Amino acid sequence: MLGKYVVESCVLHMVAGTTMSPWQFFSPVLTAREELVRGAPDWLPWAWFLWTLPFLWIAVTMTLRRAYSAGYSVWPGLLILIPAVNLVTMVIMALLPNRRSMPADDPSNPIRHTVLHYRAALAGLAAGLLLALGMMGISVYTFGTYGSSLFLGTPILMGTVASVITNTAAPTRLSASVYLGMLSVLLGGGVLWVFALEGIICLAMAAPLGIPLGALGGAIGKLIADTSRRPLRGTSAVLFLLPGLAGVEHLTRPEPEWVVETEIHVAADIDEVWNCVINFPDLPPPQAWYYRWGIACPIRAEISGTGVGAVRRCVFTTGVFVEPITAWDAPHRLAFDVTQQPAPMFELSPYHNLHPPHLDGALRSTRGEFVLQRATHGGTRLIGRTWYRLELLPHAYWSLWSDLFIHRIHHRVLEHVKQHAETRARSDDLSWPVPTRFRPRRS
Repeated sequence: MLGKYVVESCVLHMVAGTTMSPWQFFSPVLTAREELVRGAPDWLPWAWFLWTLPFLWIAVTMTLRRAYSAGYSVWPGLLILIPAVNLVTMVIMALLPNRRSMPADDPSNPIRHTVLHYRAALAGLAAGLLLALGMMGISVYTFGTYGSSLFLGTPILMGTVASVITNTAAPTRLSASVYLGMLSVLLGGGVLWVFALEGIICLAMAAPLGIPLGALGGAIGKLIADTSRRPLRGTSAVLFLLPGLAGVEHLTRPEPEWVVETEIHVAADIDEVWNCVINFPDLPPPQAWYYRWGIACPIRAEISGTGVGAVRRCVFTTGVFVEPITAWDAPHRLAFDVTQQPAPMFELSPYHNLHPPHLDGALRSTRGEFVLQRATHGGTRLIGRTWYRLELLPHAYWSLWSDLFIHRIHHRVLEHVKQHAETRARSDDLSWPVPTRFRPRRS
C-alpha cells in the first residue's frame, strides 16, 4: 500500500498538478479520485485503472489464501472486492489465527493448484499482451504495414504463448487453453483501445478474424506444452519470425485493385436519370447505425463545369472526394478519377481526434463511374462502380468489409438518384397537357 500510494502521489503531482492525501487514497468515494484527475490528460484515468489491476489481484489472492489458512471457506475472501468493506476484511483476516497449513510445494493441494494456474495464466496473458504491443510497434509504426504478420501471425502466437506458459506451470484442460487464447486477443484489443492506438470500429472488424485465431493458438500451446520437453524455449524462438515476416511484407507490399459494382432499376427515362446523376439535391441525414458510428457517409455531390475536365466533388461526413471527370458520354456514362479523398471513417473512441495510421491510405479509391442503360422492359439500369486499392492483409478478409461498406455507399447514392428521377418522371406525366376530348367537363 505504501509503495502504491507513493507512486500514485508522485505521478498525480507531476502530470495533473494535484496532491493526494492518505484519506483520498483510502476513500471508497469515486468523486474523491475524479477531482484528482480533473483537467489531466485523457490517458491518465485509464493508466491509473490498469496500474491498479495487479494490486487488486494481489489483494484477492492473498485474502483467499488467508481465509483458507484461518479455517474458513475462501468465499468470504471475496469481500475484498467491496469498497470500504475491503479495509475491514483485511484487518480481520490479518488477526485471525492459523488453523490449517497450506504446503507451499504441494501441487496436489487444490488451493495451491488454483493459485498456480491463475498466476501462470496472468503471466501468459501479460506475455501475449507484450507480443501484441511489440508487433504493433514493429509492423505499423516501423514498417508502416498492416500485414498478415499482424492480423494472422500475432493472434495465433498470442494464444500460443499464453497457453504454453499456463500449461507449463499448471496443466489445464484444452477448453480452458482455448478460452485463454481468445482472452489474450480480447485483452490486447482492449489495451489498444484504452491507450488510443485503435478505435472500437476497427477492433470490432478485426475481432472475427483475431478471436478464432487466438483460440487456435491456445489449442496449439496446449499441444506444445504437453508434448515438448522445453516448450518455452521453442515458443520463444518462433516469436522472432514475426518481425522478419513484417519486414518481408513491407518490401513486397502487394496492392491489387478491386472493383465494387452495384446496380438498381429506375422507373424513369434514361435522360431523366442522367440529369439526376449529374445534379441531385443533398442526401437526407443517414439513418443506418454504421454511419452513426463513424463510417464515411455521402452527403452531397456537385460538379463544376461540364464534359471531360470538369471536377466532381463528393462531400462525405469525413471530408471531400475530388474527382476529375474523365468520360462524359451523356446519357450513358460518367467516369472520373479520384485525386483526393478523406479518411474512410471516424474512429469511435473516448479520445478526441484519434487517427490511427491505417486511416491514411490503407483503403484508397482510384476511380469510379456511373453507367446508364435502357432496360428491356422499360426504365433505366443504373450501375455504380468504384475501383480501389487495399493495403490491409489478408486481402481475402479485409476486402469483405471494404466491399460491404462501398456497396452501402453505392446504394445510398443510387437510391437517392432513383427516388428523385422517379419523382420527376411522375411529375412530368401529371403536367403533360390532357387532350381536349378527354378533359373533364367543369360544372
